[in-house]
Amino acid sequence: MRLPRTRPRSLAGQLFAMQVVLIAAVVAGCAVFAYVSGSAQAEETAARQVRVAALAVADSPSVREAIRTPDPSAVLQPYAERVREDTGIAFVTIMDTERVRWTHPDTSQIGDTFLGNTAKALRGQTFTETYTGTLGPSIRVVTPIRDGGKIVGLVSAGITVDRVSSQVREQLGALALAAGGALALGGIGTYVINARLRRHTHGMNAAELSRLHDYHQATLHAVREGLLMLDGRRRIALINDAGRELLGLEPDTEAVGRTVDELALPAPLTGALLASEARVDELHLTAARVIVVNTRPVVGGEQRGTVVTLRDHTELQALSGELDSERGFTQALRSQAHEAANRLHTVVSLIELGRVEEAVDFATAELELAQVLTDRVVGAVEEPVLAALLLGKAAQANERGVELVLAEDSLIDDGALPPSLAQRDLVTILGNLIDNAVDAASEGPEDAAESGTAVPSPRTAGGPAGRARVTVTALAGERELLLRVADTGAGIGPEAADEVFRRGWSTHGAGRGLGLALVRQAAHRNGGTVELDAGPDGGARFTVRLPLGDRTARSAAEAGAKEVTA
Repeated sequence: MRLPRTRPRSLAGQLFAMQVVLIAAVVAGCAVFAYVSGSAQAEETAARQVRVAALAVADSPSVREAIRTPDPSAVLQPYAERVREDTGIAFVTIMDTERVRWTHPDTSQIGDTFLGNTAKALRGQTFTETYTGTLGPSIRVVTPIRDGGKIVGLVSAGITVDRVSSQVREQLGALALAAGGALALGGIGTYVINARLRRHTHGMNAAELSRLHDYHQATLHAVREGLLMLDGRRRIALINDAGRELLGLEPDTEAVGRTVDELALPAPLTGALLASEARVDELHLTAARVIVVNTRPVVGGEQRGTVVTLRDHTELQALSGELDSERGFTQALRSQAHEAANRLHTVVSLIELGRVEEAVDFATAELELAQVLTDRVVGAVEEPVLAALLLGKAAQANERGVELVLAEDSLIDDGALPPSLAQRDLVTILGNLIDNAVDAASEGPEDAAESGTAVPSPRTAGGPAGRARVTVTALAGERELLLRVADTGAGIGPEAADEVFRRGWSTHGAGRGLGLALVRQAAHRNGGTVELDAGPDGGARFTVRLPLGDRTARSAAEAGAKEVTA
């Protein structure tokens, strides 16, 4: 039978076990050190105690007088016992120079030979030794008794090793109690700390945390969405490569640890990142991108920070604009098809009525009217994408009662635009400007006045003929491309000149106001500028200038490339 695999102990559990073992080892080491030092100190104290007693007895005048008597033991034995009891030592032995005892705690030992070394004392020295005598192993001091410079006897005072050990054992009990208390306190403190660590690590062990970190790093750099994590103080705690790219941060810029305010982002985007409430699929503009922002606060008992995801919406927005244009083209073609059917019926009816000449004149006039703009656009704008865009927008404008006019000085030769200038950006710029101009021209000053956005115009809307008109200028010079769109609408007041390019600004209600922001973004992305002023017909006029570089040098380079290819 296969046994189930046991899950490794968590990191907090491992640290708890290691800390308990460490504390136990430290406490045990301290206890052993205290025991050894206590034993040494006890022996030193005992030796000092018996030394003092022996010297005091040797220096006593009564002892010297008793030695001179015929029976020294009769006087010295009671005296030695008093000293022994008062000092708490094991024995005080007074003897002659031949090592014959005059005193002893065991009176039967009086008169016998002293067991121990006396050579140093007979030479006048006081020394300490541990020796096994009649009372067992003892720490003893032997010192001479002098009378007029002559050594007349010896004194040995000692304490048994058993008594010293018993004193150490008493101290060891208190030491063991203190060590146990220290171990218990250390264990409790370690448990509390590791319980908190277990909550923070969610009970995972070291291998799981390491694996989680590796997965975290791999996922962080693998996802194509931007990921930004802010701490409770709105400082960047983490940002991946896609997040740096979407926010326009340089790869070598140190972003971690900086606040969101220091990133120099647009004010609406900064406000969304700093908001305490969650944001869902908010559209924001940076200097070069349209991004979708989602934020969610991280709350765990306290405000811990915010998780932000960023999605690039630039291409999707451009495709959406192209789709809107295609939808407008479709509607315009559907309307033109309906009108063409009406005109064809008219021509057929005239022929049936026998009015052939009137039918020919009617058909010819309609063809000439449609062909004039086509010939003008194709002749002046040889860039196929812009030509198709202008023709499509002209059809859309005509359906809304607005005349789209191409300025006389418009001219874009074939090959005048460099490959670095993206055609999609040209469609974004010119398409949005024409759409806004058609909207403004179709409303007219009267409609704008009713909505409160009109600006007094020095001229009648639509020019002399009074028809709403949008004038487009497209001119490719030596070093720059000029795109200019003017309308006969109400115009834009000076107080709103700086706000028109901000996302969300519109006079047509909520959900609008992205086109001009995309125009400025596309222009800046290609190193160009956007200007707003009053047009010659009283409406607004937008002028976009995009650098083209040196056309002569570019043409020479292209010719050289063709020769190399050939």
